[in-house]
Amino acid sequence: MSMNNVFYIAASALTAQSMRLNAVASNLANADSAHSSTGGGYKAKQVFFQATPMDASTPWAQGVSMTQVTEDTRPDRLVYDPHNPVADAKGYVAYPNVDVVEEMVNMISASRSYQTNVEVMSTAKDLMQRTVALMQS
Repeated sequence: MSMNNVFYIAASALTAQSMRLNAVASNLANADSAHSSTGGGYKAKQVFFQATPMDASTPWAQGVSMTQVTEDTRPDRLVYDPHNPVADAKGYVAYPNVDVVEEMVNMISASRSYQTNVEVMSTAKDLMQRTVALMQS
């Protein structure tokens, strides 16, 4: 396996986890944005990935690419608050379908994956530098 392949695979994973972190940040930022229960408000976003071959000559070397960003289909979270200006006739206010605990777990998972891929790139760079140093001596 070429060292360029290692860098390509790790870089594609870094990009994927960055997109995942952006979706999590958006979900957490909008978790408490109230909206009318009759109108559509913010919906939690989910990012989906797939393995993609680098090229036809190396089908075993696969990177990661984003396939789609979808809105979560779970219903909005209804909270009884009749004094809220956006409450419906029954006194309910709709909040986005964001599960904060689930988003925090996603954030930790994505940041750990990101960190791991940075370490892979750093290790590959160190190996390349050591190889060059050995060839020069």
